[in-house]
Amino acid sequence: MRKKRNGGYDPGIELAKGAILDAASYDKTQKIKVISDRVTVGGKAGVARLSGIAAGRHDASIDGTIGIWLSIFRYMRPDGTIDHVAGWNIMLPLAAGQTPEATAKALADYINAGTRPYRSAADGNELEIVFTTKQAL
Repeated sequence: MRKKRNGGYDPGIELAKGAILDAASYDKTQKIKVISDRVTVGGKAGVARLSGIAAGRHDASIDGTIGIWLSIFRYMRPDGTIDHVAGWNIMLPLAAGQTPEATAKALADYINAGTRPYRSAADGNELEIVFTTKQAL
């Protein structure tokens, strides 16, 4: 959603805005830790590191899953319009014996298959998420 707002556009301020990355593991043996918690409009990536072999999901509960959240945020474009970026909650069920590398790749594949303005890459057991938009600032 875009609204036109009168006011000064400061690229330094607007490019530093972005989603806060948070993560949690509900698996007994596979963990996730956020290394860089801000995914900015200006290109700063959010990074999470996974570790441990997953015990996996064995029932319909939240046990054996891993989750990441990207918060909602707003930023101003150079033309004065305000973009509202919706938050995103991703929960991934884990298989018994799943490696952290496989989990990072599965999360990256899920993000890249989505229609949200984020892209992701897995580098071993690290997940990197960047904000993308079709229109340049």
